[in-house]
Amino acid sequence: MPSSNRRPAEPPAAALVYAPQAPQAPHAPHAPHAPQKGRGTVWAIEHRFRSESHEAFDDGWGTLEQAAREEAVGPDTRVLEEQVKSILTGNDSPDIGFDLSINPYRGCEHGCSYCYARPTHSYLNLSPGLDFETRIVAKVNAAERLREALRAPGYTPLLLNIGSATDAYQPVERRLRITRSLIEVLAEANHAFSLITKSSLVERDLDLIAPMAARGLAAVYVSITTLDGELARKLEPRAAAPHRRLRTLETLARAGVPVGVSVSPVIPFVNEPEIERVLEAARDAGARRAFSIVLRLPWEVSPIFRQWLAEHLPDRAERVMARLREMRGGKDNDPRFRTRMRGEGVWAELVRQRFEKACARLDLNRERHELDLTQFRPPASNPAQGSLF
Repeated sequence: MPSSNRRPAEPPAAALVYAPQAPQAPHAPHAPHAPQKGRGTVWAIEHRFRSESHEAFDDGWGTLEQAAREEAVGPDTRVLEEQVKSILTGNDSPDIGFDLSINPYRGCEHGCSYCYARPTHSYLNLSPGLDFETRIVAKVNAAERLREALRAPGYTPLLLNIGSATDAYQPVERRLRITRSLIEVLAEANHAFSLITKSSLVERDLDLIAPMAARGLAAVYVSITTLDGELARKLEPRAAAPHRRLRTLETLARAGVPVGVSVSPVIPFVNEPEIERVLEAARDAGARRAFSIVLRLPWEVSPIFRQWLAEHLPDRAERVMARLREMRGGKDNDPRFRTRMRGEGVWAELVRQRFEKACARLDLNRERHELDLTQFRPPASNPAQGSLF
């Protein structure tokens, strides 16, 4: 994440796709008074690039109470169309097991309070808080750009992941089908890929994914943070319920798709006690691989998550943050390669050992599923155009 405090340029013009115009929640410097059902946060926290700041002020006419009521209502989700210049993003991090990534959307309606991708909304001059889960940018020409990239002279297939920053199967995908259009291009090109999701909507695309998986070209990872439905509803309010994600693992596995589970993020004293139970349930549902990441709190994610703790788990909020800082060298976040995903110190080592021992006992491979990159062939320039070969 860049360290510059330069304010970014205004985002490109975008068109409203659905949902009526709703009142904008104020970019208040203070956190809202109460959570809202179906939202990870209703705090329109100011992003770090804003050149202005606001301070709450009581004018004696009930202004603060009125603002709190307006925030509690909150806006509906709006989807903004974006014509992107490119869709493939390269990865230079040694912590991540793929070379290229595709994110069909910016922002995510799942509303996970801990999402490390929230700060990316700052580059759009939007709040990493409420805007991140209510202002979803859809890359409507993603498939076209992918086709162009795969046809570029000298393109060499690399390990590709879909959905590394925001979920490719979040609710808007039901109607826009951008992720499906991308998989159609990959299928045409015999280009291997993996994807990670919290959504059962991935089952819709089994007609594309299963035949590719049979040829070593596809693998799916389902993120399961907790088996506790009540906790999941608060932590990931619009993602699939835990039992539904387990059923998705089972459905994919029965269709012959290599499936794995991501027990991420691990949050001490929140979902950390469940590590072994989540792994066992995922194994029983058909997962054969597993990985885990310790909670990361970059930039604006830290105050958003701390506010979530204060609202939902006030009895243990201080303990959770103290343990996280212990794993991050005394800070809320440690962005360094090789330690940012797993933390450091005694407690981080204990979590790592628990995870590894559980995986060994359950016969869960910690290595990523190996995909075949040798079958790639450039797709046709026109999707309606057939091939002679």
